[in-house]
Amino acid sequence: MTLRYLLDTTICIFIIKNKPAAVRERFAGLRPGAVGLSAVTEAELLHGVYKSARIEHNLAAVLDFASQLVVVPFDSQVADAYGRIRAELEKAGQPIGPLDFQIAATAVAHGLILVTNNTCEFARVPDLKIEDWTL
Repeated sequence: MTLRYLLDTTICIFIIKNKPAAVRERFAGLRPGAVGLSAVTEAELLHGVYKSARIEHNLAAVLDFASQLVVVPFDSQVADAYGRIRAELEKAGQPIGPLDFQIAATAVAHGLILVTNNTCEFARVPDLKIEDWTL
């Protein structure tokens, strides 16, 4: 199966916590290999784990979840997209969060659909395809 979707951090948390259930159901209906997360999102999830009160429990949940996905690295292709996107949005006076730039660049560089409920911010990114599974 070809990688098609890239999940942002909030969507990953929704799936892990099974809230809202509709997001988890949409994820469960996809074939293995169709869904990935960026290495940046993986880092954000692990940051949340290590600052939590239940590190062992949350680490197990995140690792189990991530094992079902393709982790897309931040490579030279993504770095190029990041530089272009960030420069363009900063010139337009419409920057997004620093980690969101990296997640968006990963999706754009690999031609993936970014699944997010933060459509207002990510809609500013040129050439980025987005879907909101919470609707």
